[in-house]
Amino acid sequence: MQLDKFIISQTASLREALNHIELNHHGIILSVDEAGRVTGLATDGDIRRKLLDGYALESPISSCVNADFIAEDASTPREVLLKKLDQRIRVIPLLDADRRLVGVVSRDHLPVQAEEAVFARARSPVRISFGGGGSDLTHYFSGQDGAVINTTISLYSHATLRVRDDEKIIIHSLDLKDTLVADNLQHALGMQDRFGLIRALLRAVQPDFGFELYLHSDFPMNSGLGGSAVVSAAILGCFNQFRRDQWDLHELAELAFQAERFYLGVAGGWQDQYATVFGGFNFMEFRMEQNIVHPLRIHANILLELEESLLLCDTGTTHDSGNIHQDQRVQMEDIAIRQSVNTNVELSYRIRNQLLRGKLHDFGHSLHEAWQYKRQFSSKISSARLDQIYDEARAHGALGGKLLGAGGGGFFLFYVPPFRKYELIQHLEASKLQVRPFRFEQEGLRAWTVRERKNNIKIESA
Repeated sequence: MQLDKFIISQTASLREALNHIELNHHGIILSVDEAGRVTGLATDGDIRRKLLDGYALESPISSCVNADFIAEDASTPREVLLKKLDQRIRVIPLLDADRRLVGVVSRDHLPVQAEEAVFARARSPVRISFGGGGSDLTHYFSGQDGAVINTTISLYSHATLRVRDDEKIIIHSLDLKDTLVADNLQHALGMQDRFGLIRALLRAVQPDFGFELYLHSDFPMNSGLGGSAVVSAAILGCFNQFRRDQWDLHELAELAFQAERFYLGVAGGWQDQYATVFGGFNFMEFRMEQNIVHPLRIHANILLELEESLLLCDTGTTHDSGNIHQDQRVQMEDIAIRQSVNTNVELSYRIRNQLLRGKLHDFGHSLHEAWQYKRQFSSKISSARLDQIYDEARAHGALGGKLLGAGGGGFFLFYVPPFRKYELIQHLEASKLQVRPFRFEQEGLRAWTVRERKNNIKIESA
């Protein structure tokens, strides 16, 4: 819109004013002083009335304008403008702090707001698994079907991504307590540091823009909660917000798997990626032709009772899941070990049915059975200390439990009946073990964008 067609010197004539109104097609004219400040407004109707009253076409526009007119500034919300235009007002001038014209809106001209700078945020939950572990490894289900049962809980990885105007890449990780700074993508991919997982994701995504990425998690690294997949999902969720053709949930899980297994070179299964992306209680079946995620509809009362009956216990030790999975792959050649995994798969179907029917006492015993099978998969899964923690927990009320993730450390999950829960908590705390509260999380990966200006956010570029 040409704003000069809406303004005229306050010393100009009515004739000139009518010519300007003819040009702007909005039926108004604004008078301005020598400094360009708007001093009044006149409509074509105002001018006609003056002419009918005997004024000449050469009379000054100042004799006609109204100094008390409705105007707004450029920051006025669109909602307010719409409401004013919905009344008798036809045209609203937009003035800056010095009363200079910066825009004009009307019923016929109310432009859609231009796109502004946004940043993306995402969070993805960790999972706890109940049965079927080991059968989600490709080298297992390439021969026979695998099946696991798991759910996500209220511990998350968080990511924030902001696109830069240059090719520079800056990544801040609170988990690693470190920062990566690179001139561009190729520079970042060629670096040798602790950001291996993130570099693997960048290799898979191949972003064509510079960015700043901020990461932190609610849980310790190498905790057995599927943390690397959770971090990967949060990062991918952010990048997905800047795609026109967004990845679906299966594609996000597959990208996370691709980055960790092929580019980072860490051995492992498939369930972590699907669990964090899809979220909620799921029964997953793994076959070479297709992985299937079945959401479980468990009654709310059963979920509440199960939530109250589970304890998450941090053993205070970390593990290397890649080494454990690699050892499992070797051990899987043993027919007896493979049979144990087969039995664990059958057990996961039984656990699914127990949860759906609310047979939680039986579920607790099934967790114990699942742990006994899992311990056989590799000598690296348990240890004398871990066995002691588990046996003492059983002696203080737990019906069953299992070490989460690949094993070797991290978190124990225990099922304990209601009237022995406090006994078990007191024992674990007396043993200097931390009990971590949690709730079931029904949502998986969540990602969204935020306008920087709308939230008064100012981020200084490095």
